[in-house]
Amino acid sequence: MSFKTISVVGLGYIGLPTAAMFASRKIKVIGVDVNQHAVDTINRGEIHIVEPELDMLVHAAVTEGYLKATTTPEAADAFLIAVPTPFKSSLNKKSDSGIPEPDLSYIKSAAKAIATVLKKGDLVILESTSPVGATEQMAEWLAEARSDLSFPQHSGENADVNVAHCPERVLPGHVVRELVENDRVIGGMTTKCSERAIELYKTFVEGECVTTNARTAEMAKLTENSCRDVQIAFANELSIICDKLDINVWELISLANRHPRINILQPGPGVGGHCIAVDPWFIVSKTPEEAQLIHTARKVNDAKPLWVIDKVKIAIADFLQANPNKTAKDITIACYGLAFKPDIDDLRESPAMFITEKIAVMHSGLVVAVEPNIHHLPLTLRGVELVSFEVASTRSDIQLMLVDHKEFKEIEIYTGIVIDTKGIWR
Repeated sequence: MSFKTISVVGLGYIGLPTAAMFASRKIKVIGVDVNQHAVDTINRGEIHIVEPELDMLVHAAVTEGYLKATTTPEAADAFLIAVPTPFKSSLNKKSDSGIPEPDLSYIKSAAKAIATVLKKGDLVILESTSPVGATEQMAEWLAEARSDLSFPQHSGENADVNVAHCPERVLPGHVVRELVENDRVIGGMTTKCSERAIELYKTFVEGECVTTNARTAEMAKLTENSCRDVQIAFANELSIICDKLDINVWELISLANRHPRINILQPGPGVGGHCIAVDPWFIVSKTPEEAQLIHTARKVNDAKPLWVIDKVKIAIADFLQANPNKTAKDITIACYGLAFKPDIDDLRESPAMFITEKIAVMHSGLVVAVEPNIHHLPLTLRGVELVSFEVASTRSDIQLMLVDHKEFKEIEIYTGIVIDTKGIWR
């Protein structure tokens, strides 16, 4: 194998498992991150995120000397960039056009950082989910920083440095297994770039490595998550319609799904996470006039948390009508789940977080949260108390189910007004 040392830039939910997986194959891995806490934690053989089996992989890799973390890039044979690709404005504060603009500054910073240690024969892979054209832009940044080296956009197959895009396609909570088993889309800027990327990933990937160009690889990941977003939007819109028509949406979907060619997803309080809630905007921002359905789905899913908040307001009014001797300050609201999906600790772009934050601001009484996967609440939830399921379920007047963690599925709620956005307490 031509890769003796691999550098992974960005040691988050994708970068760290990827680094640990290469290290588990007895390859020297240098992890790079700007977060000193993450670097120190990893170098102790521990992890700063929640992901099943990852702690054992990292501990073994660090103990055996195959993985180390640092804040400064070092020379390697291959560089994988797995940094965030957020927006220049919050998803809740979009531009005047209503479309958030992608922020590639993290990719640019990573490219500029590794450029100082690049050498002829190196391979650079962008794993970060990105707008179409981001890999080519990264290659330009590398070329600007290293005029002494040639890159694929100028020298084709004869480039000194190979560049490719390979999007991650893993499910939080199952990352370690899916990194190995899932197929990978390899989008090299040239045929040689793709071939070298395949050689690298075949170190541990048992799934098929399918080659294409960089732009198609970028679009493939965006398409996968946009498709899911559209499907979820249908379910979420259906739940709003059924609520207005006094129909049990969970029963309705169960009946409709008995058709052999129908598979409607389950509705929820919105869509969150770093993929489905984000990736469709990359398509919309590039082609706003053409991406009509994708844009509409985003608007439907973005509006669902506000609909849930309105249901809470109605519940408060109902409670006060039934208890005229009490005021809003006497009402305790419990929010069950803060993560963007079940059984993980990831709060990124979580509709449950957004809803809980807004309730805490609008409600004059006590707001408590139950989230079994975290130990401390983020600063944005000032005034909210993190409590156990037992405390919340017995002391709250309004019970708001937001995330269907496995712990919540095992117990029913019998007190207070129940608003179940996931249909598990019906």
